Amino acid sequence: MPRAGGPTGVPGTALLALALALAGSPGGGQHYDYYGWQPESLPHGRFYGREPQCLDIPPDMQLCRDVGYKRMRLPNLLEHETMAEAKQQASSWVPLLAKQCHTDTQLFLCSLFAPVCLDRPVYPCRSLCEVVRDSCAPVMESYGFPWPEMLHCGKFPSDHELCIAVQFGNSKATPPPVSKICTQCEMEHKADGMMEQMCSSDFVVKMRIKEMTEENGERRLVAAQKKKVLKLGPLKRKDTKKMVLHMRNASTCPCPQLDSLSGSFLVMGRKVGGRLLLLAVYPWQKHNKEMKFAVKFMFSYPCPLYHPLLYGAGQH
Repeated sequence: MPRAGGPTGVPGTALLALALALAGSPGGGQHYDYYGWQPESLPHGRFYGREPQCLDIPPDMQLCRDVGYKRMRLPNLLEHETMAEAKQQASSWVPLLAKQCHTDTQLFLCSLFAPVCLDRPVYPCRSLCEVVRDSCAPVMESYGFPWPEMLHCGKFPSDHELCIAVQFGNSKATPPPVSKICTQCEMEHKADGMMEQMCSSDFVVKMRIKEMTEENGERRLVAAQKKKVLKLGPLKRKDTKKMVLHMRNASTCPCPQLDSLSGSFLVMGRKVGGRLLLLAVYPWQKHNKEMKFAVKFMFSYPCPLYHPLLYGAGQH
């Protein structure tokens, strides 16, 4: 609850206690009134015509599994009006959670996708948004995704309002582990995982690497002339003829599979602003059954309607 003489940010560990405290108030329980801090600059800045309800967080809503409370409000704070829509959109953020870019990533995202069921909406504090953004935006940028407008931190209340504060008191961006390999070099080991990556990639190419250089915090990979395009996507002839791949934020992190440039590689990427961003790289292993299966059946794999914002290892 609000602290006397100080900011009213609610620590994540206090959410359950807050829920219990407010559950007995008028409007608590299955339905509650929509009032409190007014999200004027949030999407459309509108109220819902339908009365919000309290529902159990579904077991298959992986983003908010073990978040610390069991019931959520719907519509949520991102204006998802059905559970199916909330689950579908939340699933896009599970890979970012696996990257462990900040300890409060789950708390921040779930406060919006599956907000705790109280008699009033409680938004994340602006400071919580900012610390998660500062830690996780570089990871997203590595995959060519900017921090989304729907999570613009200026839309959330300041710390002196009733809001969800940084849980562990860590108000600074979390530095990445020293030994963490480049995000593009975290490999899936099962065919399903590789095919999920292929779903999220604009293009998939089998190629040799002619040279690798580093500049402006990036690695720059120049493909050899001979290559096999397995998925063309938006690539033009000029893209494939002289293919140059960029690895964002990858000049200082290790990438074991690029320690030696001999042999062929299976690469996946996206075309962003005319540049080809490398999203995943694998040494080509013709006897690897998982890789052979993924390449053979990638076009028959049931890709999700909404591709993940990120993908890759981190859950092995």
